[in-house]
Amino acid sequence: METQNIWNTFNDQLYFFILKKVKDKDATNDIFQNTFLKIHKNLSQLKNQDKVKAWVFQIARNEINNHYNSESIYVEKLEINKEIPTQIYDHVCCFDTFINDLPKIYKQVIELIYIKGLKQLKVAEELGISLANVKVRIKRAKEILKTKFSECCKYEFNKSGKLIGEPNCSVCKTY
Repeated sequence: METQNIWNTFNDQLYFFILKKVKDKDATNDIFQNTFLKIHKNLSQLKNQDKVKAWVFQIARNEINNHYNSESIYVEKLEINKEIPTQIYDHVCCFDTFINDLPKIYKQVIELIYIKGLKQLKVAEELGISLANVKVRIKRAKEILKTKFSECCKYEFNKSGKLIGEPNCSVCKTY
């Protein structure tokens, strides 16, 4: 089978297959072009003509993976402002107090992840505990914080998990 025959048989199917996976016309065109380039260069390696469709689509899948892998290499690392989490909730009077009142094991994890911006796996290594244990501590700390906010300040969490409401405690009224 020749490249021209493969093109005539599969070009529309292949293009829309790639477009469905990538959802970007420019990237699809690049991947589509690279796929046919590899098909042309490696046509001699196709041993079974009956499996040409599977072979062509596997090359396309590999090119899609290559696209995403190369794309992730060039993504700039974002500068993370470590103070953002507390600045967002500066208007929430008891935020710092509630975090400081957490049991030490929960406070450590919350500060390392949400205030210092470390990844959960890095926190697990730093504290010498399992990743599962870190996740459990985060969950328990969040439950404690939610309870304290709802009891003290009458804050609530909306459907998307954002803190809403008005301060309604003696500490809040002093601000």
